[in-house]
Amino acid sequence: MPTVLLVRHGRTTANASGVLAGWTPGVGLDDTGRAQAQALAARMAVLPIASVVTSPLQRCVETSAALVAVPGPDAAARPEPLVDERLGECRYGDWTGKELKVLAKEPLWAVVQAHPSAVTFPGPEGESMLTMQHRAVEAVRAHDARVAAEHGPDAVWVAVSHGDVIKAVVADALGMHLDAFQRIQVDPCSVSAVRYTPLRPFSLRVNDTGGDLSGLRPPPAKKRRTARKGSRTTAADLAAASDAAVGGGSGNPTRNG
Repeated sequence: MPTVLLVRHGRTTANASGVLAGWTPGVGLDDTGRAQAQALAARMAVLPIASVVTSPLQRCVETSAALVAVPGPDAAARPEPLVDERLGECRYGDWTGKELKVLAKEPLWAVVQAHPSAVTFPGPEGESMLTMQHRAVEAVRAHDARVAAEHGPDAVWVAVSHGDVIKAVVADALGMHLDAFQRIQVDPCSVSAVRYTPLRPFSLRVNDTGGDLSGLRPPPAKKRRTARKGSRTTAADLAAASDAAVGGGSGNPTRNG
C-alpha cells in the first residue's frame, strides 16, 4: 500500500501568540511558517508525490501550496491539492480563539491532557476528540485506498493537517489508545509517515523536522512485485505484504523483498 506523509502546517500567527485557533478563519502562516513550508518543499523534492490532500483551513492551504510549488524528481510537476474537510482541525467549540494560558486553568484542561477520549469541547460547535480521530482516520485510509487504485501500491502521497489531528492518526497507526496520544509530539511542518498494509500499519517517521526523506522513495520499478496475469492475491500474499522486518531489517522496513 502507499505511504502517506502527514504534514502539519507551518507556524501561524496564532501559534506564535499562544492562541488556540481551531476553525477561526483568516489564520495564516507567519514569516517563520512560510520559511518552514518552503524548507519542507525542498526536502520533499526527492520524492515523487502522487496526491496532495489538505485541510480547508488557510494555514494548511498555504502550506500545501508551498509544497506543490517545488517540482519533484526529473522536474515533474506536483498535483493540485485536494481539499477534504475531514482533515480539518478539531472543533474546539467555546475554546476557539482563547489563549492557551487561560484555557490551562479550566477544569477540562486536565481531562484533555489525561483522558482525551472522554472530552467533548464545550459549546454548540464543540466536537469530541474521538469524533475528530474517527473522521481523520477515515479520510486518510480512504485517500490511501484511492491513491493505491490510481497510482499503485508503492505511491507516496501527502496529507496536510493539524497537530491534534495528526497525533490522532499516528496514535491509531501505532495501535495506541487515544488517551495516550498526548505522548506524541507533532511540530509545525513536521513529517510523520505511515504505510498501511492489509494487516497492519507501519509507522515510518514521527515528527521529522529535518531528516533526509529519500528513504521514503518508492523502490525501483524492477524491484516491485508484479502479479502474474490471471493470478489472484492469496491470504499468504496479504500476510507477506504486512510482514515486519524481524530483527530490525536493513533500513527501510516497508520495502522488504
